[in-house]
Amino acid sequence: MRLSISLTASVAALALVSPAVAQSTTQPHAGAAASPAKPAPVADLVKAIDIPFEQFTLTNGLRVVVHTDRKAPVVAVSVWYDVGSKHEPAGKTGFAHLFEHLMFNGSENAPGDFFEPLKQVGATDLNGTTYFDRTNYFETVPAAALEQALYLESDRMGWLTGAISQAVLDEQRGVVQNEKRQGDNEPYGLVSYKLIEGVFPKGHPYGHSTIGSMADLDRASVQDVKDWFRDHYGPNNAVLVLAGDIDVPTARRLTEKYFGAIKPGPKSVAPQAAVPALAQPRNEVMKDRVAAPLVVKSWPVPGLNDAAAPALEVAAAVLGGLASSRFDNALVKGDKTAVQVSASYSDFAQVGTFTIQALVRPDVDPAIVSRRLDELVAEFIRNGPTADEVQRTLTSTISRRLGGLEAVGGSGGKAVALAEGALYSNDPGFYKKQLAALALQTPASVKAAVQHWLKRPSYSLTVVPGDRDAYEEAQVPPPAEQAPAPDVAAKGTREPMPAVGDVGALAFPKVERARLSNGVELVYAQRTTVPVTQMVASFDAGAAADVADKLGTQSMTLAMIDEGTARLNSIQLAEAKERLGLDIFTGSSADRTTVSFRAPSANLAPALDLWADLLRAPSFPDSELARVRAQMLTQIAQEQTDPEGIEQRIAPPILYGPSHPYAKNQGSGDAKAVAALTRADLVAFHRAWLRPEKAKVFVVSDRPLAEVQAGLNRVLAGWKGEGTAGTKLFLKDRPAPTPRIVLADRPNSPQSRISGLLRTGMRGTDDLLPVITANDALGGDFLGRINMDLRETKHWSYGAYGGFGRHAEEASYQLRAPVQADKTGASIAAMRTEMAAFVGDRPMTQAEFQRTITGATRSLAGNFETSRAVLSAMQANDLYRRPDDYYGTITQRYRAMTRDQLNGAIRSVIDPNRFVWIVIGDAKTVRPQLDSLGLPVEVMRAASVTDVPQGE
Repeated sequence: MRLSISLTASVAALALVSPAVAQSTTQPHAGAAASPAKPAPVADLVKAIDIPFEQFTLTNGLRVVVHTDRKAPVVAVSVWYDVGSKHEPAGKTGFAHLFEHLMFNGSENAPGDFFEPLKQVGATDLNGTTYFDRTNYFETVPAAALEQALYLESDRMGWLTGAISQAVLDEQRGVVQNEKRQGDNEPYGLVSYKLIEGVFPKGHPYGHSTIGSMADLDRASVQDVKDWFRDHYGPNNAVLVLAGDIDVPTARRLTEKYFGAIKPGPKSVAPQAAVPALAQPRNEVMKDRVAAPLVVKSWPVPGLNDAAAPALEVAAAVLGGLASSRFDNALVKGDKTAVQVSASYSDFAQVGTFTIQALVRPDVDPAIVSRRLDELVAEFIRNGPTADEVQRTLTSTISRRLGGLEAVGGSGGKAVALAEGALYSNDPGFYKKQLAALALQTPASVKAAVQHWLKRPSYSLTVVPGDRDAYEEAQVPPPAEQAPAPDVAAKGTREPMPAVGDVGALAFPKVERARLSNGVELVYAQRTTVPVTQMVASFDAGAAADVADKLGTQSMTLAMIDEGTARLNSIQLAEAKERLGLDIFTGSSADRTTVSFRAPSANLAPALDLWADLLRAPSFPDSELARVRAQMLTQIAQEQTDPEGIEQRIAPPILYGPSHPYAKNQGSGDAKAVAALTRADLVAFHRAWLRPEKAKVFVVSDRPLAEVQAGLNRVLAGWKGEGTAGTKLFLKDRPAPTPRIVLADRPNSPQSRISGLLRTGMRGTDDLLPVITANDALGGDFLGRINMDLRETKHWSYGAYGGFGRHAEEASYQLRAPVQADKTGASIAAMRTEMAAFVGDRPMTQAEFQRTITGATRSLAGNFETSRAVLSAMQANDLYRRPDDYYGTITQRYRAMTRDQLNGAIRSVIDPNRFVWIVIGDAKTVRPQLDSLGLPVEVMRAASVTDVPQGE
């Protein structure tokens, strides 16, 4: 289950490359004449965001909110409990989150893992989270499976404690502690704890992390957790939101049927949680294994129900949220002392935090950046934002919320908006009030808020490279003998779980193809659920097209592509995007390089102008190259401190061979090569690969094809390739990698990141559906044998999975398992055993087969509920040379499969003895374990991943 613990955006995943001021060097394209439309007013965007709802309350206090959305035959079920880490007393930190895990382990009338029945009904967006203010559980299910989902949710609400045993507690405690290790093991992974402790005084309800301490988790007893359940999880402490293919009469009947008999419990009471005032500024320094210093400053401020909340949201965007933010312009693009700066307002139910963070250029004294941040904040307090800054913030913020409300459920859809309002503000429609208040913000209102709140003392933390302090490890005591606690109900007192009705078929939108006037193919699908257009220019390039002796050329080209065009420099470009609510993204896979956008369809015409400028005429200014290069070098250095980043740099040359095009897919590139890149290198890559002959444009929009095609013809007219196009050469005959273990020594890591790599001989364009389907029971799902063994049975990992790394020319099999350090060797042995059994004497069972096929067919409607999912599927179908109606016919293919067919397919691919294993961990702890596995062990320093052993 996912856990939110950070007060700010994850500092471990900072995107280091930002836009910068650019100088025009080329002429605008012919289609860049004045756009035929002006940006839509903010008021019109606000009006487009509407989630009609009705609500009622059962006699036991359960509040039910219903929203009808008939676009797909699915219903989002979202249960929010008024209990979070702020309710935890001293000595019991982490209990709310631990209990979130326990509630996935089955209940008295539905024993076994909660994921098992939901997998079979085809649930999507299935998870649970814990935070300061709440615990929530959510799943989107076919409408025909709604009764079963409600049965399961109600059973764990009313009939849970009898299913909690010492074994279950020990299992989930171990999983949670590995979840904690996994987050802590990342660069800057301990920052969130310091921020919480620095901003809030000891004993404040918001003054400890949601995941808790190792010691408190160790001390949790069965009686403790049962008492915790009885005190907090009654129906009168919950909000149930049903959104989708459902109406109010049906919701009344079903919620009364399944939840009505549950007795209310003690009413949850919000703890006293005033906004604290720091007596004086507080500054701390901590060391961490990071490549660049980090400066963080945080203020305690009011929460989301305070009148100051919308003004603080705007202030954070203007200072460090917009692409043209004050911090970015001054520190990243201006004096170039930082490689990334951001600001955020975290609006909790009772309090909030206003946090700024700057990733400092490695050769700069972080004290210089800290002082400059103070100066910029002081200037902002004195003068406030401009009217244009406020307007750009409002348009950008509201446009993103418009696009984010297409899904009925998940972690950010319409059910979430309604549940948050009901639980935090006693009004499911509170999102409307928030948007209205946001739209009313002015420079004066924002200035008044920051003058009141940001003049107060703040907490400052500077993270510098160095050895971490000793890590707090778990010391789980032996289980104590305890008297059995009384159960709230006797097992078996309910009716059996209801069956699932006929599940509605997937209605994948019709995909149409057309040609633009310049010959580029247009692949289009219409979705009218939200007035948003998403568009991707996909080029036949990708990491495989990177320059062999200059790895990182593609990354640098994409990083520089929005540094300016012939018409606009970087700041002007960023401001223009913000006025339109336009987001432009660049990205790449092994096979494709993409330049994409998302915008309100009301602003489609001017959005196309900006997007086309970036495609056709990026200026790649020499004046900004040194800065962006420094950012990219910092990114590369950061990748060498992060377990996942290290693996991404090591694995491709080992798996594919050093001369293979896919071996180039090594993170952000080679530091020496990036340091030597010139503007001419970037221009040459752009001309060779980002050209119309290599492009296809994919679009999902509420606007008709004719309008989209006409708009593209206008802005791309006359676009032609220049010079010689790039080519990729894929060698077919290569020796397989030698089975072995490559150990990257990362000292003092509480976890090891294990990767198992197998070159299969298959291509991504092959028909992989049988092997992918078979792998569901081995490594492709939460219920797969590898995850259930390492996580649920042994609780050595927070999650372990295996699947096919699918590229056009290769389809390798790859395992991923972060495990506690002392179980590294045993975990590899366990995975090898599971694979050997699966392709040997314990193949997929009939129950696993039935679960896989049923889940795959029933989940289709939920999988493609959003335009984003449809757009992704359109691109995948094209890359793998599948028909456009592939998902429209896949149900028949699933139903025609047999268990013997699937077992035979996976048996022909997986050989546990041919894997190469990569381990990123502490060699002094891990090496002795690996030496016992019977494979050669090669050791390298994690900080020297360019020296990868590349023997075939």
